[in-house]
Amino acid sequence: MQMIRVGFIALVMLALAVVPVVANAIDEPFYVSLFTRMLVLAIAASSLNLVLGYGGMVSFGHAAYLGLGSYVVGIGFYHAANDGMDWALNGWMHLALAIIIPGLAALLIGAISLRTRGVYFIMITLAFSQMLYYFFIGLERYGGDDGLSLWYLSDFGSVMDLNDDSQLYYLAYGLLLLVLFILYRLVNSRFGMVVRGAKSNERRLMAVGFPTYRYRLVAFGISGAICGVAGFLMANQSEFVSTSEMHWVHSGDLIVMVVLGGMGTLFGPVLGAVGFLMLEQYLPELMEGVCHIIGGSSCGIAGEYWKMVFGPLLILIVLFARGGIDGLLQGKVGRNV
Repeated sequence: MQMIRVGFIALVMLALAVVPVVANAIDEPFYVSLFTRMLVLAIAASSLNLVLGYGGMVSFGHAAYLGLGSYVVGIGFYHAANDGMDWALNGWMHLALAIIIPGLAALLIGAISLRTRGVYFIMITLAFSQMLYYFFIGLERYGGDDGLSLWYLSDFGSVMDLNDDSQLYYLAYGLLLLVLFILYRLVNSRFGMVVRGAKSNERRLMAVGFPTYRYRLVAFGISGAICGVAGFLMANQSEFVSTSEMHWVHSGDLIVMVVLGGMGTLFGPVLGAVGFLMLEQYLPELMEGVCHIIGGSSCGIAGEYWKMVFGPLLILIVLFARGGIDGLLQGKVGRNV
């Protein structure tokens, strides 16, 4: 089963590597955009997996860091377009700030949240996320609730042109590989072992002298910084920045991706993001097709209820497939109680 798992993951990563080539060959640029979003959300889900899957910290506010990364690009565009500050479009600066600002925000939020446990931790991360959400709604200068449409994208000079969808795709793909490498080194280091150990038995680690609070806080900060990178890519991919990306519903989507793919596994969030967006894209069409076959009279709206099918499917995976899609590939099937 391990060989099947490794082969399947390698096939998925190889398929992702050639998406622009295939899409351009068949003249379907839509797929480049769709799979770019998959890569972006795979990075965001991987960042959450560091604290949720490996650290046992159920953060319900990770969409805030995604939004902060997006607003770095949006605010830079605003000042470039309205104040003539062309340097504010510098892509390297955007990328650096999209790492630093969400990372610092995660450290601040984590410093308070990690002093609690269980449902209190969940609610505090949710509360901070919603505070940031309403704060940016109140910033009328930067679009408020209407968001910002980007006429110019992050400028990397002659290195790359993000107006080219293929180049943006490969930037996202390269950053995903870099994030996976960093996470692999982290979780298999002494630092990662302490974070994972704190998930299993924090009191025992504290008893032998490990300052688990510090380790967990650093992991939370790193997670926020990585999620900010996903926000930077999302703003450039959608050419739009909105407070809706900070809403708690998107935090829930990220949790679903991690659970669907497999918590505490390196490639699980990637599989979860791909699976989630594939279902979001094609399950409505499938439901409408089945409705037409059955002969229903309201097939045109059948696809709008795709989450009514996706919900029970996710429940079945949680109950009977320990480890999500990655667990299925490893043959971990059975009641997960």
